[in-house]
Amino acid sequence: MPAYLTRFSCLLDVGSATNVARAFDIYTALMAENAREDPPAEPFLLSLTPEHGATRLWLRDPGTADPQLLITYVTRCAETFALTGTWGFQWAGIASEPVVDGYSGGAHLLDLSTGRTIEWMSTGRWLAEGGVR
Repeated sequence: MPAYLTRFSCLLDVGSATNVARAFDIYTALMAENAREDPPAEPFLLSLTPEHGATRLWLRDPGTADPQLLITYVTRCAETFALTGTWGFQWAGIASEPVVDGYSGGAHLLDLSTGRTIEWMSTGRWLAEGGVR
């Protein structure tokens, strides 16, 4: 039986070094909330790396992660730091071995000032809407 993984890697600019420290606090609180869920969502990793800049956080899966948890984190940061503009990310759904319909992907675009989804799509939904079975 194949294992199914959700993979992503993206950046979030929180605007200032002060916000970076607070963003890690938001992450810690969210991961604690998530740990109390039954079952908890697969967590993502968060870090600050010099090659991405002093205010851009690197968010990524550790092998698999729940994209909704990532979206929750980004919307909390956007609200806390009054971020504006748009932010988005892409993900890939990967089966550990070849299986029919074992691969997927998609993208999600947020309005940071409202926290609302502007648009999202999944390759599975796109194909189904196109009549592919």
